[in-house]
Amino acid sequence: MAREFTAQMSMNRGRWRLYVVLLNTTERWPEYGFDRALPVPTFTERTDALRVLGFEPVPGAAWQWTECSQDPDDPASPVVLIAAARVRSWAGVSA
Repeated sequence: MAREFTAQMSMNRGRWRLYVVLLNTTERWPEYGFDRALPVPTFTERTDALRVLGFEPVPGAAWQWTECSQDPDDPASPVVLIAAARVRSWAGVSA
């Protein structure tokens, strides 16, 4: 049976990266790097990246965007955008 996880996408070192959060494990989180800052990866590109990692969006899942501060103690610090969506592993993928 496919297990559900949270996939997140954020900017890291000037490029977008997508990763699947594997809580309560010491395993390395599956990660996919997009080789650009702009444009923001499309829904289709994110779905394709998840497929490469052995995951797919949960039916009906929507990407939710959160705005955070790079430095939480400084309200003038740059904004960091994080997108998150529920995903599930494909059968046979151990995550």
